[in-house]
Amino acid sequence: MIFARVIGTVVASQKDPNLNGKKLLLCREADHGGKPLKSYHVAVDAVQAGEGNFVLLSYGSAARMTEETKSAPIDAVVIAIIDRVQMTHPAGGGA
Repeated sequence: MIFARVIGTVVASQKDPNLNGKKLLLCREADHGGKPLKSYHVAVDAVQAGEGNFVLLSYGSAARMTEETKSAPIDAVVIAIIDRVQMTHPAGGGA
């Protein structure tokens, strides 16, 4: 899974018919603290996320395992909206 922030939407008037009716979100990967990273993903929204939400993305063949995406030609899907991140050990602090 990938931790990311929704930064916008993607509109495509011409697309595969299996994408009709699906909201496409532009997501930027982030670290555990929410700091933006360099990678971006276009993901189908399966959980009604919105701009500014921190989300979890499922990527690759696993992205096609939700009811929303099982017949769509996609590589990424938003599977959760993150409410909070709680770390029991500081990042890089070991066990």
